[in-house]
Amino acid sequence: MKFAILGAGGIGCYYAARLLHAGHDVVLVARGAHLDALQSQGLSLSHPDFSFDGRVNATDVAGLCKQENAADFDLLILASKGSTTAPILAQMQPWLAGSSVPMLSIQNGVTNEQVIAEALGVERTIGGLAVKIGAHVLSPGVVEATGIAQIDFGAWPNVQHNPTLQPWLEQLAAIFLDAGIPNQLYDDVSYALWRKLMINNAVNPITALTMQDTGVVTRDPVLRRTIHTIMQETARAASVAGVTMTEQDVDAMFDLICQFDAIKTSMQVDREKGRPMEIHEICGPVIENCRQLGEPAVTTVLISQLLQHASGQRPA
Repeated sequence: MKFAILGAGGIGCYYAARLLHAGHDVVLVARGAHLDALQSQGLSLSHPDFSFDGRVNATDVAGLCKQENAADFDLLILASKGSTTAPILAQMQPWLAGSSVPMLSIQNGVTNEQVIAEALGVERTIGGLAVKIGAHVLSPGVVEATGIAQIDFGAWPNVQHNPTLQPWLEQLAAIFLDAGIPNQLYDDVSYALWRKLMINNAVNPITALTMQDTGVVTRDPVLRRTIHTIMQETARAASVAGVTMTEQDVDAMFDLICQFDAIKTSMQVDREKGRPMEIHEICGPVIENCRQLGEPAVTTVLISQLLQHASGQRPA
């Protein structure tokens, strides 16, 4: 199959390497010094169970649209920051209009799929998330990854409202598995997205605020209680989106992050490197949905405000 990885940073490069190793055709779409290194030196990726070191086909968004035919791709995988979803789709719109290629988001947050659906149509929109993975660009062209690196995905917003993709997605699940990418195909991917947001909203801002990894913040008794409270706020917010999250869901996600290997979250790394953080994309839906319920997400608001003040990054 032919894939394009849009936003080939740490996580995008990991999945690209897995697909390349399995014999698929992959175009990595990146920018800046990282793109320059991918083009001149190739990709060097290390993982406890897998490594890749070789030449890759890398370009930027403009180069993809100029050099490639959208109809030649089987799948576009969007792995960029949520804040870039709308600009990327706007830049690619004429190119995308000439094909029916679907797009899978594996980004943080729960709002990316709606943006994709508005640009491409629901029938081309696949919701998804990368779970149990930590991956970072150590230096341009050099990536380190950890975790089982699973992809959970499904027709968005669920199979009942978007059934046409299901047979193809079942084939894709087998292709991912053959490439060494564990995965789960959901009938209701919106549920999976909100469960992941429970973890992202609870630990990403706190790790970025304290500049400590997930192991440190989940062992701290005060921060541990704070994380659980934020997860409860996220579960409450999900109901506004029509997704039911139970206390059992909260406990499952809380146990998962507390028992998972200590990692630096993407938000913590972004702050370390002086890059914009996904505060609005991760905290925003929880804050807004709880406001609509008349039950403010007090702790999410507090942590996000503290992080904005500490980092100097004000709301978009």
